[in-house]
Amino acid sequence: MGGRIIAAFPSKPVTLSPGTRLGPYEVTALIGAGGMGEVYQARDTRLDRTVAIKVLPSDVAGDPELRARFEREAHAVAALDHPHICGIYDVGSVDGTHYLVMPHLDGQTLAARLEKGPLPLDQAVKMAIEIADALDKAHRQGITHRDLKPANIMLTKTGAKLLDFGLAKLTAPTGPISMSAMGTSATAMSGTAQGTLLGTLPYMAPEQVEGREADARSDIWALGAVIYETVTGTRPFQGDTPASVIGAILKDEPPPLSRVQPLAPPLLDRIVTRCLG
Repeated sequence: MGGRIIAAFPSKPVTLSPGTRLGPYEVTALIGAGGMGEVYQARDTRLDRTVAIKVLPSDVAGDPELRARFEREAHAVAALDHPHICGIYDVGSVDGTHYLVMPHLDGQTLAARLEKGPLPLDQAVKMAIEIADALDKAHRQGITHRDLKPANIMLTKTGAKLLDFGLAKLTAPTGPISMSAMGTSATAMSGTAQGTLLGTLPYMAPEQVEGREADARSDIWALGAVIYETVTGTRPFQGDTPASVIGAILKDEPPPLSRVQPLAPPLLDRIVTRCLG
């Protein structure tokens, strides 16, 4: 069960056909769709390079909240310059179609890779370090991702890349997050009404499933869940229904990482336990 819970009505796909032009960008193929739009492969006709374009569905483009969320993603990613965060090239609007232009990454999502089973330990540890560093950069810039999950991590030849800041929350810039002293939270500059669930259920921290404000600690919790799944091939909190998954997140403790994957180093086991604590 991997349902995504967002404060939005279902949107109609844009379904741009190959050859469609968005300014200087010529659409060549559909890559995939997410909660905040569709992503297309396109050619930048000015620089003759392949790019990825994220398009806001036209039927929700007039919704102020969803427009703000889309624009927030552009601002969030533009503020980040990190080798393990997928950056942004451009932003624009053509005939009411709003879009973001990003590098086209050659690789596969962690979610797609996990369909074949868990990653080898060395690869899993490398991915965890890279994404943790990317999150540290975002948190120092006052940005909480709020939707960290395997589908938002791309595995490429140059390492893991953190994707999709569509649900990001911008706050006042913070210092690095201490795993031993997590008592401070920033004040949101642009957030979501309390009681609204934003994220993807199996990777939502307890405060998120309760409808409370997410902060950097919520991303750290999600990172622990992602590492657990990457190493073991199973999610730490499972259930047959959304309610049972929520119940597991709020009440259960998953089996220790080392019990499911005996080869996992004790330090990694402790890190995941701390993230999910």
